[in-house]
Amino acid sequence: MLRSHNCGELNISNINDSVVLCGWVQRSRDLGGMTFVDLRDRYGITQLAFNMDVNANLCGQARKLGREFVILVRGSVTERSNKNLKMPTGEIEIIVNEIEILNESKTPPFTIEENTDGGEELRMKYRYLDLRRSNVRKNLELRHKMGIETRIYMNSLNFIEIETPVLIKSTPEGARDFVVPSRINPGEFYALPQSPQTFKQLLMVAGYDRYFQIVKCFRDEDLRADRQPEFTQIDCEMAFVNQEDILSTFEGLAKHLFKTIKGIEVKEFPRMSYADAMKYYGNDKPDIRYEMKLVELTEIVKGKDFKVFDDAELVVAISASGCSEYTRKQIDELTDFVKRPQIGSTGLIYLRVNNDGTYKSSVDKFYSEEELKKWAIACNAQKGDLIFVMAGKTEKTQKAMSELRLEMGNRLNLRNPEVFAPLWVVDFPLFEWDEETNRFYAKHHPFTSPKIEDIPLLDSNPVEVRANAYDLVINGVEIGGGSIRIHKKELQNKMLRMLGFSEEDAQNQFGFLMNAFEFGAPPHGGIAFGFDRWCAIFGGSDSIRDYIAFPKNNSGRDVMIDSPSPIAYEQLKELSIKLDK
Repeated sequence: MLRSHNCGELNISNINDSVVLCGWVQRSRDLGGMTFVDLRDRYGITQLAFNMDVNANLCGQARKLGREFVILVRGSVTERSNKNLKMPTGEIEIIVNEIEILNESKTPPFTIEENTDGGEELRMKYRYLDLRRSNVRKNLELRHKMGIETRIYMNSLNFIEIETPVLIKSTPEGARDFVVPSRINPGEFYALPQSPQTFKQLLMVAGYDRYFQIVKCFRDEDLRADRQPEFTQIDCEMAFVNQEDILSTFEGLAKHLFKTIKGIEVKEFPRMSYADAMKYYGNDKPDIRYEMKLVELTEIVKGKDFKVFDDAELVVAISASGCSEYTRKQIDELTDFVKRPQIGSTGLIYLRVNNDGTYKSSVDKFYSEEELKKWAIACNAQKGDLIFVMAGKTEKTQKAMSELRLEMGNRLNLRNPEVFAPLWVVDFPLFEWDEETNRFYAKHHPFTSPKIEDIPLLDSNPVEVRANAYDLVINGVEIGGGSIRIHKKELQNKMLRMLGFSEEDAQNQFGFLMNAFEFGAPPHGGIAFGFDRWCAIFGGSDSIRDYIAFPKNNSGRDVMIDSPSPIAYEQLKELSIKLDK
């Protein structure tokens, strides 16, 4: 090793030790007779000291060092006169007696510091420089620790980590596949896996009753802060289990990670049905760190000649505590917020519950004070509260009010990233109906088992069939989802028929799995966790990009290596891909 120590480990116990350090020049300070250089590596920063009176030549060399020069120094550890107790090495410095420049550096395009002056696109272009910043490094260290602790926990329960193929068969359900042309099979394509779903089920058929994998997955879908075209899952499957066994096992994983990574004991993992999540929170991944539940007012407000309410399928409200003094400008801002295209509400109605006990609303000409009081009672609103009301189609209105609830949670500082509120959402619908294509789609995936008691409804009332499915939600973020799987060929065939597959299509797409079910498939189920999302939640961030070493931007591009990019016509020809030249 070139170095005897790293830049984060020396302290007062090393006084008078002779050391060799290597690293990058973070910054230098010329104070006349003294020059100080902060030397940085992955482990921390150590201050180097150069005295003009003791060694003018060496001090001159130090003054010529540029930012991000890679250097090796030899010297002795001494106690600092001006200690910095905020850093582990802040009580010492190195009196340098030799400098070796290992490599010079151009001036970086942004400062390599926690609060950098570089914008996101610039930092992604020079991601190898961005990775030198301490806060980015800490994010990747957190990810590393979570991976280690996940493997420790899973291994303790006799799970075996098995790698599954990356080049697989394309399937029509779910998000779009990334496809890979096959040179030796002209006109045929592999797909990159959206998940190892069918392979882990085949492992259950094979008798590997406890499988897991920290695995890369790929989805060709529109991007946002919590999505990337390639992402990582903690993928798990178990045989001879029911839903309670799955929830118990992976509550244990969550508790283990909370304790070992965050130092937090989390005891409660409440259960909430999908129906209740939609009714009280407007979405299937509720943030339960704060109340502000949705309250249905449909029956209370109808019949007063207010067309917006009278024509609505759903009228729903939330009560914001202590907000009755909001100005008209603040309410207009919130109205504009819910009218944004991605939310799509047509407007926002409000009711102030004034501190003097009176009521003031934006629809006073339709509703008396006595009638407005009924709204307040239904919402359990107190003096000083502000009630927001929306109306329209049920699903769209729930979604819009859910977004407003989250926005108010942010404005009222109710969404503390250091507070964690996990829960299981269960009893999802098995199907969802699409008006455009006039057919059912699987809410989870085609291999999810219906609740046993709901199987008779498959023929008579499929929209009422509940899935044996479950999601782990933390602070309003879906961390993972899974289900008990179908393990009998007859039921799997029926499920595929209901999803519009012909017998031939079903055999072409999933024949290998259904054939395997004929050779003694055990009852089984599993779950997959978004590893990147879980890291971001633990790190207090909204963006998973901060926890991926080399992420893509919002357009799915890697601006550092300029990918995706065109390939040569000759290469396309070799792959039997014909494009207009």
